[in-house]
Amino acid sequence: MAVGRLPEEESGDGGVFAEINITPLTDIFLVLLIIFMVTSSVIVQSGVSGRSGVHVTLPKGSPSDVQTAASNSLAVAVLADGRIVVGGKVLSDDDLKSRFAAAASHDPETTIVVQADAGVAHGKVVAVMEMARAAGLERLAIATQAPQ
Repeated sequence: MAVGRLPEEESGDGGVFAEINITPLTDIFLVLLIIFMVTSSVIVQSGVSGRSGVHVTLPKGSPSDVQTAASNSLAVAVLADGRIVVGGKVLSDDDLKSRFAAAASHDPETTIVVQADAGVAHGKVVAVMEMARAAGLERLAIATQAPQ
């Protein structure tokens, strides 16, 4: 911002003028925009938004109309080696049971979406679904990938 005096006019009073240079202001906003874009993509990939940031090869299947709201669904990923991931964190069976119990106490209509790798044994997926049922969660769905 530039501040100065106008040349004295006939009356002898010099007026004060002020200018705001917009270029540095737009530079700052563009840098902030880039920072927010980069951090938001990192947050989404790390699983803070409720989605797990792990790669799961879903089995092929026909899509169905399961509609889940972001606020009342819980994604549970079962990896090929049998580990269970919720929100980007690997959980033990006891931790998963307590997570299901907390979700059931918060909202009994929570939908559990099981994202099981194609190589996972059927029994592991059924065990996860039974843990959810034991906690009082009745809305269960299995994520699949549409065939090409």
